[in-house]
Amino acid sequence: MNKKGTELFIDSLLDEDVEMIFGYPGGAVLPLYDSLYDKKIPHILTRHEQGAVHAAEGYAKASGKPGVVLVTSGPGATNVITGIADAMSDSVPLIVFTGQVASSGIGKDAFQEADILGLTIPITKYNYQVRKVEDLPKVIKEAFHIATTGRKGPVVIDLPKDITLDETPVKKIADVHIPSYQPNYMPHPNQIKKVVTAINQASKPVFLIGAGIHHSDGTTEFRELLENSKIPVVSTLLGLGIVPTDNDLFLGMGGMHGSYAANQALMEADLLINIGSRFDDRLASCPESLAKDKTIIHMDIDPAEIGKIIPTDIPIVGDAKEVIRLLNKETFNTENYDDWRDTVKNYQTEAPFTYEETVEEIKPQRAIELIGKITNGEAIVATDVGQHQMWAAQFYPFKYQNQLITSGGLGTMGYGIPAGVGAQLAKPDKQVVIIVGDGGFQMTNQELAIIEQYHLAPKVILINNHSLGMVRQWQESFFNERRSESVFDNQPDFQKMAEAYHLKSVRLDNAEILEEELIQAFKEKEPMVIEINCSPTEHVLPMVPPGKPNNEMIGVVKR
Repeated sequence: MNKKGTELFIDSLLDEDVEMIFGYPGGAVLPLYDSLYDKKIPHILTRHEQGAVHAAEGYAKASGKPGVVLVTSGPGATNVITGIADAMSDSVPLIVFTGQVASSGIGKDAFQEADILGLTIPITKYNYQVRKVEDLPKVIKEAFHIATTGRKGPVVIDLPKDITLDETPVKKIADVHIPSYQPNYMPHPNQIKKVVTAINQASKPVFLIGAGIHHSDGTTEFRELLENSKIPVVSTLLGLGIVPTDNDLFLGMGGMHGSYAANQALMEADLLINIGSRFDDRLASCPESLAKDKTIIHMDIDPAEIGKIIPTDIPIVGDAKEVIRLLNKETFNTENYDDWRDTVKNYQTEAPFTYEETVEEIKPQRAIELIGKITNGEAIVATDVGQHQMWAAQFYPFKYQNQLITSGGLGTMGYGIPAGVGAQLAKPDKQVVIIVGDGGFQMTNQELAIIEQYHLAPKVILINNHSLGMVRQWQESFFNERRSESVFDNQPDFQKMAEAYHLKSVRLDNAEILEEELIQAFKEKEPMVIEINCSPTEHVLPMVPPGKPNNEMIGVVKR
């Protein structure tokens, strides 16, 4: 039996149990959109291609399944570049289908042609251009395998229009076997023994946990390891939720805007055990100081990350969940570091995250703290990028795996609304809170249209400090307070913008009744835009200045 490329496309996605596609139609993909008309697979029509790829990221992060994107050629394809790069930075599994001009027009500057392979080679785990229709099922199967195994990431499939219309006999697709791509999941037993020996000889060990544990679905196993080992733990931004914030061994987020206790522990430890984190510059802005006078254990499924930033004494290549399972079979001399646990706990008590309360203006930290209280720390939290992102990391009481949906490595403004919408589509029964700033809100607010169209009910928290807050903070801290193009002298009426998208909205600007008004807003079962007019001068503190050691923080307030 012969089938068209469009039919093979649908069949292949159904074989991969794809729940939904995020996309935006155009000329080069009209045959594929015609095949979607029968609704065998739901399609989410975003209002911009960047929104489609960020929504797919939010879906992927919240569900643990790969996100699927379909866009047209030329500008449709180039509009997803930012989201693809974002997914690559954060190891998010995506399959991005880009339309392409007909094969006969490739390389001839045809209308809406773009070299999507050349553009995406540096920002994808792999990419394809399908040249023969009979190759389409095999390419799609390989793409899903590559995106979802090993260190996860985005894969692009470029589809010339004529390929989708061509016919070919249907053939059974063999299981994927790519000789040059064989991720190593199981760590070497001798290396595990070295880890156990190092832990049992240490007097000041600390865990550093990152997104690799989320990606491996290893949260339950790590919590068991924490209980067995009694080792204090520091999280990266993308590792939040693996350990509940109220766990006695949890010291908070480390790095540039991390806690005093977390950064002191990272610096003073004699054994640093990194599981699934990249040692990126926001965590280790001065790598040589972080590595000084300690043994470094680095566990990662991607061998390229081990030793890339910080020399590693005991490297472990393997899946985080498998590594942790093996460690959970071991016994640890927890009494060796009783004094160390007391020391770092005292740091936590001595200098917790704090802010100066006032009734004169709303402090954004208090707003997020209250939202955490009202939602009992149970909401999926999607953020944009900037000050509000760091305050969410500092003050929201995260409890579970894949709870924080945010842009880490690329730091993409405009991420929050579409990613939050994608997360809500993945978890329709969960409360989703989307926290955005007034800068990022104005980049992708058109995706608010999806909320009504698909009957979603997130709460969108607009932290309005009338500026590009993080840019302004750096200008005030490092550029002699020269606020070049970082303050919004004029803003749209955000309440009317919400109304235009048929969303209920409220503006909060009274610090004295903030809690009461937030409680009332969260009682609403409908989606809502909650604009909170906040202090325009607040900084995210404490802070490790760029290039400084983690223990040279500014803005630490001790009790």
